[in-house]
Amino acid sequence: MSPVDEVPVDRPVGVGVVGLSARGGWGSGAHLPAMAAAGGFELRGLVAGSRESSRAAARRFGVPAYDSAGQLAAAEDVDLVVVAVRTPEHRDLVLPALAAGKPVFCEWPFAVSHAEAVEMSAAAAGLPTFVGLQGRSSPRFRWLADLVADGYVGELLSATVLSAAAEWGSPVSEREAYTLDREQGATMLAIAFGHAIDPVLMVTGELRDVVATTAVRRPRVPLAGTGRFVPVTADDQIAISGTLLGGAVLSAHQRGGTASGPGFSLRLDGTAGTLVATAANHPHIAPLTVHGARRGRDLARLEVPPAYDAFPHLHGTSVHTLAHAYAGIGRELRGGARTVPDFAHAVRRHRLLDAVPRSAATGRRVDL
Repeated sequence: MSPVDEVPVDRPVGVGVVGLSARGGWGSGAHLPAMAAAGGFELRGLVAGSRESSRAAARRFGVPAYDSAGQLAAAEDVDLVVVAVRTPEHRDLVLPALAAGKPVFCEWPFAVSHAEAVEMSAAAAGLPTFVGLQGRSSPRFRWLADLVADGYVGELLSATVLSAAAEWGSPVSEREAYTLDREQGATMLAIAFGHAIDPVLMVTGELRDVVATTAVRRPRVPLAGTGRFVPVTADDQIAISGTLLGGAVLSAHQRGGTASGPGFSLRLDGTAGTLVATAANHPHIAPLTVHGARRGRDLARLEVPPAYDAFPHLHGTSVHTLAHAYAGIGRELRGGARTVPDFAHAVRRHRLLDAVPRSAATGRRVDL
């Protein structure tokens, strides 16, 4: 989309959603409410999993149903294509939409591999693109990044991340069993770890190298409601350490199937202070609580300045960070600055995800 193709300020961004179902799901449960909260978006068309489900969704949402992502993207009134389906299907849906010359917002995990991510990013050919790493749009993570940049902790010395997921060890539904297969691209490494580490690296700066240890501690998990077990090949324990570009050391441990449920913590220690951020669930969607201390004082709760949060009424909901992402998408499509991660950023993140199993397999540090 060149500057002459920017969406005029006085009309909504026409959106076509691939993966919008009348039966619910992330598309209708999160994307549509986030668009509505951000304002300036209008649903113009959809593609569902079959012709029957597409017709049902078209009736529910009152927009045309299309047979393919390419046909949806070719519609004149569609300015943005949203791909909200399983990761293994992303490539075959994203590429036709890009070929039609339309900007694309693709859910995370972006691709099944780093090579596939590179292919999709290259196909964008200068079009605005967006990837669903909405943790970077979180008001509290953006505020943390500013606190660190403004010297709250002084020179950053270390960052310690603990992230837990109830999945990848608990009973799994037939629909979600594919997430246990390391070849499908929707593993704990990509989903839970990817969503947790990405906003952390926004705060700390990128890693320049990584060394990793991984394991499959639960090689079988129950298939819910069947009495059967299914095999697990995706790692359910991931521990990494590495050096940040600024010289600080980062360590992170992502755990799956935890009996106490999900959770997240980040501790940043520097020459002048400490920041600790915690969440009861996955940090890209759950509310983040921040405590800080400077020069030997006790940790005390810090409150995010109101200016960071455009949608305080959504705080505590799964739509909160996604609404901020859509607000950023709307601004960019109307000529504003880029604030939402794009496909090139997704390639950078997949480079890290690719390095983790390579390091674990060889025992060697991998440069990023």
